[in-house]
Parts: sequence; structure tokens; C-alpha cells
Amino acid sequence: MKHFSQLIKTLDSTNKTTLKVEALTKYFEIAPDKDKVWAIAILSHRRPPRPVNTTLLRNWASQLANIPLWLFEESYHIVGDLAETIALVVPTSEETSEKSLNQFLQEIIQLKSKTEEEKKEYLHYNWLELNYYERFVFTKLITGSFRIGVSQKLMTRALSKATNIDEDILAYKLMGNWDPEKISFTQLILEENEEDYLSKPYPFYLAYAIEGETSSLGEVSEWAAEHKWDGIRSQIIIRNNELFVWSRGEELVTDKYPEFQSFIENIPNGTVLDGEILAFPNKEIGTFNDLQTRIGRKTVSKSLLAKTPVILKAYDILEWEGEDIRDQPFSERRTVLEKLYAEINTEEIPFHLSETISFNTWEEVAIERDRAREERSEGLMLKKLDSPYLVGRKKGDWWKWKVDPLTIDAVLTYAMRGHGRRTNLFTDYTFGLWDEEKKELVTFAKAYSGLTDAEFRKVDAWIKKNTLERFGPVRSVTPHHVFEIAFEGIAQSKRHKSGVATRFPRILRWRQDKKIEDANTLEDLKALIP
Repeated sequence: MKHFSQLIKTLDSTNKTTLKVEALTKYFEIAPDKDKVWAIAILSHRRPPRPVNTTLLRNWASQLANIPLWLFEESYHIVGDLAETIALVVPTSEETSEKSLNQFLQEIIQLKSKTEEEKKEYLHYNWLELNYYERFVFTKLITGSFRIGVSQKLMTRALSKATNIDEDILAYKLMGNWDPEKISFTQLILEENEEDYLSKPYPFYLAYAIEGETSSLGEVSEWAAEHKWDGIRSQIIIRNNELFVWSRGEELVTDKYPEFQSFIENIPNGTVLDGEILAFPNKEIGTFNDLQTRIGRKTVSKSLLAKTPVILKAYDILEWEGEDIRDQPFSERRTVLEKLYAEINTEEIPFHLSETISFNTWEEVAIERDRAREERSEGLMLKKLDSPYLVGRKKGDWWKWKVDPLTIDAVLTYAMRGHGRRTNLFTDYTFGLWDEEKKELVTFAKAYSGLTDAEFRKVDAWIKKNTLERFGPVRSVTPHHVFEIAFEGIAQSKRHKSGVATRFPRILRWRQDKKIEDANTLEDLKALIP
């Protein structure tokens, strides 16, 4: 635990990639093998179930610190992180634990079945025994919320340095549904095992947003374009008469989409497809809001399957006849994919092809991008015809070119403190639009990005002087300021008071030139629904 806590401290205290990789490499060289597995799991978001809810953690920490709960809560809202707050308020200790990371995690896993009194006793004992940073990391393990700015790419780079195994091979090894409780470091990293690869997807190739003019990419004839679909990026794997569906977040979601079981009988073994899962109600592409009715459901009822069926919009093929073809040029992989699509009966399975579009000029590409919303897409993907399928986010061969966002002018109505370096500022805002019939503001979106630091400080100072009511960490404010809000998509929603859900809302600019009477109405917003 001592070494892991020191690692987290180092990672949390620097923004320099080289220092993070260096710290990770050193840890993977000296830590016990079982601790290495748990470190990899934690940093790639494979954490054990949380054994204690945050309400109990806050109560027990305030008791141990001998402070009233309201004072703990106020401290928490200022600090912005529960584990850090607990580490600060609990009486200090200079002790260092000799227990390993694995020992702590085994105890935390077993803690879930204990009584509340046993849980409380365990937490109090460890909070008092551990020094500040070990206590912080211990509590992070309890809450399961590790966010320290380490990407999977950085971790695989460090593992590569420590083991002399190629980064791409490591990225592939870490994909899949492995269990840190059951697998050893040798099995996970060092050993080659054919059976382990049956269900494993390939690391996803990700695109950067286009920079500057498209003409800077060179000859348009060297590129293919296709629509950028707004769904769940996925790989569908058919091997050994079994089907596996993986999301880009490395989550196995096969049981969430039973429609794809029909692929087994229609697509040959040794095939891996890359594409987008899209809602397909009434035999047309739906919105992401439609798709959300399927996301996160533990069971998918027959009525939901009928109401919101899904399709795979395939745009690449990564494995064919059991052979990894990612090194082949995009144009050749597309030929294989199109041949497969032509040979199967797509009336029987939810398999659609994402068409590639050829152009003579970049101006024609821009025109197609402008009509993206008509196709229910977010814009275009531009792919070099001779590009291999790489690992992770790489510049040069794949670019995403989104349509300009939708915008609307809204009034600031509520505010909450931010997180991280913004914990002392009100930076998380809720916005409202006018209901013309009722002559009142109705909330429709929340946003916390888009202003400069100076603007955030200025708005924060105003909020503190113009608070109407307090609801825990949230404050309602005097309607006064208008902001232009941008968002990627819009759909009707019964879950929102406004009747509308917006996708990726953010602040575009502070409209200090406008009065609240000039802000838009709900009808203006609904008019943007396609």
C-alpha cells in the first residue's frame, strides 16, 4: 500500500506525461505481482464493488473527527473530493501500513457482507492507523472513484517499459472481461494463452477533431468520407460459433443487445466488425435519446425490444476468416466488408453498412457535412484510403468533422460549486428558457465549461452576492445573466421538465449585451428538434 500510495501521490501532483510514465514504470518494476494486477485494474476502471455508501462514510468520518455533520458537509463542498475531505479532517497519523494493496482490497471486498457496525469499526481503525496520503488512497478504494489523469495509453507505455512487451500487444491483452481477483500478473501480461483471445476485442482506433481547413489534408481523392453516427461505438465478434459485443468503454454488453445473436448463423466465424450501435425505431435511425432507453438496463423486455430495436452500422472489419487484417489499407478492408455485406441476407439481421462517399472537391465534402443532421448524424468521418487500423487516438489518418453545434440563449438560474481546482468557485450552472404561456423560466440544461477563468471568477463573485435560496451545495440566483448555450443534439424527453433533452450542452459565450427578456423560449428550443 505504501508504494501504491506514493505512486498515486506522484501521478496526482504532476501534469507531465514523462513523469507519470516514469512513476508507473518504477511501480511495475518493484511492486508484488498481485499488487501490479490490482493497480492495472484500478487505473483501467475495473474496481471492486463499493462496500459502503457515501452517506455512511460522511457520517462516520464526522464522528471520528468529532465535528458536526453540517461542518463536514461544508468542508466537503469546499474541498470537492470526499476522500480528500476525510483525509484532512480525521486526526493525523505518521504511521505507514505494511499491508499490501492486494491485502487491503481483499479486506474491502469482504467488507461488503459485513454489518454496518463492523464496517464502521474497520474504517475507523484504518483511518486512524494510516498517514494522510495512505488514508486518502484507502478511502478512494472504498468509494471507487479514482480519477487521476492517467489514460490507458500511459499505463500500457509504462508496462511496456517495465516488461519489454510491445505497447500494442499490451493494449490487446488488457482488453476484455478479466477479473483482478482471479488472474495473475503472469496470466494477464506475460503469458500467451490462445483461449484468452476468443472473446477479446481489438483496441479501438480513435479520431481527432479536424484542425484548420480540410484542404490542408491534401488531395480529396486520397480520402473516403462517411457519416459520423451518434450511437455506441462497438465491436461485434463472431468466433467459434459464439458472439461477443463490446463497447468502446471495454464493457461486454452482449446480453443488452439480443438482436445481434442472429449474426452467428449469418456471418462466418473469425469475423470482427467495428461500427456503431444505433436505435432503429420504425425502421429509421433514431436519436441517442432513443438509445438511452436501452443503455444500462439489467434486463431487456420484449416490449422494449419492439419499441426500440437496434442495428449495427458497420464501417470497418478488423478480422476476417480468423486473420487480423488491421494492417491492410482502409480501402482493402472496406472491400472485404462490402463483399461480406453483399453476400448475406441483411433482411434477417440488424446489420447495416455505413456507406463511404467519394467527392471531387473539398467543397462537396463541406456540403455533405452541412446536411448531416438530415441523416441523423453528427457530421463526417474522414479516413485516408491507405490507412491501417491503429491503436488509440492518433493524428494523421482519421479525422472527425462535426457539424456546427445548435445554440440558444438562456438565463442562469442555479449554480453549484465546481470540482478540482474550481472547488472554491461556483462554476456548474443550470439554465432556463421562457415558458411564454406561464411567463416563467423553465430549466432545460446544465453546463460547466466554456468560460475563461476570469469570467468564471466574475460570475462566481456575482452569484455569492445574488443568491436567493440555498439547497445544500446548490444556490438559486436572481435571473439576470444570459448565456449562449451550444449543444450537439436535441430530442423530446419525458424525463425533463422542459420536455426536451440536449446532448453535450456547454457555454458558448456570456451574452452581456442581452437582457433576460431577450433570452429564447421553450418553443424556440423545440423548433430545433428534427
